[in-house]
Amino acid sequence: MSDSYDIAVIGAGPAGANAAMTAARAGASVAVVDEQPKPGGQVWRAKSAAIVKAPATPETVLGDALRSDLAASDVTHLGDARVWQIERDSNGWVVYTLSLGKTIQIKAKALILATGAREYVQPIPGWTTPGVFGLAGATALFKQDLTLPGTNTVVSGTGPLVFFVASEIRRLGGQVAAIVTSNTRTDWARALPAMLQRPDLLWRGAVWVADLMLARVPIYWGHAATGVQGGPAVNVVTFQKLDKTGAPIGLTKKISADSLCLGNGLIPAIEAAQLAGASIEHRPELGGWVPKTQVDGTTDVPGLYVCGDGAGIRGAAAAEIQGELVGHAASVYVGKMSSSAPPGLKKAYARAARFGLAMTALNMPKPGYQVLTTPETILCRCESLTQATIVTEVASGAQSANAVKSGLRAGMGPCGGQFCQTAIARLIAQLDDGAEADVPLPIARPPLRPVPMAEIAGDFNYGDLPIPKPAPL
Repeated sequence: MSDSYDIAVIGAGPAGANAAMTAARAGASVAVVDEQPKPGGQVWRAKSAAIVKAPATPETVLGDALRSDLAASDVTHLGDARVWQIERDSNGWVVYTLSLGKTIQIKAKALILATGAREYVQPIPGWTTPGVFGLAGATALFKQDLTLPGTNTVVSGTGPLVFFVASEIRRLGGQVAAIVTSNTRTDWARALPAMLQRPDLLWRGAVWVADLMLARVPIYWGHAATGVQGGPAVNVVTFQKLDKTGAPIGLTKKISADSLCLGNGLIPAIEAAQLAGASIEHRPELGGWVPKTQVDGTTDVPGLYVCGDGAGIRGAAAAEIQGELVGHAASVYVGKMSSSAPPGLKKAYARAARFGLAMTALNMPKPGYQVLTTPETILCRCESLTQATIVTEVASGAQSANAVKSGLRAGMGPCGGQFCQTAIARLIAQLDDGAEADVPLPIARPPLRPVPMAEIAGDFNYGDLPIPKPAPL
């Protein structure tokens, strides 16, 4: 089954949905494909049917508005669908999508990738214990199901997500045992000039911190969680102060808790851009490896555009505006618009991006964070591979995450390397006394997401395979 459009969009978050609607308003036929049943992405995730009458939050208000606008547009939305292959042909692009058990080939003249980001967690001893959640994963629990990670939770990590998660736990009736953040008050003071670009978001963050302080929630600035103790569940979280390099120093402290929310920022999801042939570069200030793009999402591949956090972590506000810029650019490419986006839109994007980049800077890894991962710590949770095992593999000659994958299967489990490959690349860089940018980037191959083999194989008869005759003896 195949459908043809002027433009195909992968991802229905703030960037992808706005790109699709902008192009549709210009007269382009547009299909947007997304893994989630409803648009909104991770940041504006839709509520489940069980909590649809729960009090609105700023995220649900913005998400509901986006879903309403998209439903009222001429955009074809394909939710609960997995993109597993992207190909380029003489007419444009073919996007192989699995939806409701069927593979659909979406053909389009232009392709917009708005694939968002994935979470990074610096592995620490015990981080695979049940009851440990990623910070971004915890927000999905809150937004979709109003579910708490536990009854007494330590929240640890970097950037503003630490305070958002802690505030949401309190709003939903949970208890925050402590906040442990690697950022110092000085780190936040340095970010203040950029945060003034968005006084509304600055005010919201200040309210979070004030509420937590009034509730006497302990906040340990310049500290990091160093371990989780417990058997089948979290019992104790250990933590230490960090030095200027991010390495733990001094006494190890303990907090009793039944859950831990842990995270160290976001990483652009670039696998689709890699598969589509876009050039990739390492930009630590944007979250790591990113496609080479212009402000309007243009890449070095004709007809391919990338926007939102998949082009660099700049936050939801910037992603929403960049989506419009990319929608304009793609509409011009397919002949539905004669001029690019108005200059005012680019200025608004730059202003929003400055705020988002300041938040990303708070998440940038410091070299000392590597010390938080001990030799016994599991790096690849799918294959239960410890750091010591991977160090041995690197010492035997594996100098890339792909090489470690070939030798140990790290990255071949259900997560497809999303949890381990960045940690392995950073470990290799540390062992070689080099930079993460010097470690070859993992190669993206189809399928982009796990899909049944029968869907990839397609419909054919083995008898039709062109098998050459045996060579004469």
